[in-house]
Amino acid sequence: MTDTQWRTHRLELDDQTLREWDATVLAVGEDGIVLDRSAFYPGGGGQPPDEGVLLWGGVQTRIAGARKGDELYLIPAEGDPLPSPGVKVRGAVEDARRTALMRTHSGLHVLCGVVFRDYHVPVTGGNMEPLVARMDFDLPELPEGFKDAVEAACNAEVSADRRIDISVLPRAQAFELPDIIRTATNLVPEDVENVRIVDIVGLDQQADGGTHVASTSQIGKIEVAKIENKGRGFRRVRIRIVD
Repeated sequence: MTDTQWRTHRLELDDQTLREWDATVLAVGEDGIVLDRSAFYPGGGGQPPDEGVLLWGGVQTRIAGARKGDELYLIPAEGDPLPSPGVKVRGAVEDARRTALMRTHSGLHVLCGVVFRDYHVPVTGGNMEPLVARMDFDLPELPEGFKDAVEAACNAEVSADRRIDISVLPRAQAFELPDIIRTATNLVPEDVENVRIVDIVGLDQQADGGTHVASTSQIGKIEVAKIENKGRGFRRVRIRIVD
């Protein structure tokens, strides 16, 4: 979840509050723009990629997304001018979108932690957009009062202002941690030697590559909007993050 052969240094993994930085263009082609340094999250684990801009020579290139490949590629908006390799640029991630996604992703981890702690069931899938998300659980029977109980427990964890720590551990050490994989199957590729760990201290600790707020109080209120039966005993929990 951290090992790549990319030439781009991923700044967002070091500092999730970073929104602007200087960089040099390494390559430009059909796949996108490659920088030596970037804070654009390329998407993964259900979290969509960042959007933003590159500024260079009085020109603006809108970045409509980013993706993982043999390099970390930034996707320019159609028709926008492209910088040449070697050009110095100023990168900027759209703050409102990134911050909303950080709050949402951390909210999903709170939900995961609460359901795992109180009902002992794994996650089978999940996805998010800014301030709305869903998570699927292997829950054959829906306990009475589940929706209200989960919402109340999630917001108790938000009010507790639990610290959210990020660390990177060697693979063998990471997998010695109890319940580090909260999904029904292990999604960490076998060739990943160092595993990034997101720890909501005292509630939820799991392997994860996304961006998060610094504490649960920064998430905002978690509303359980709906619970759906997706068949074969799987339950889909939809949440909203509100101020």
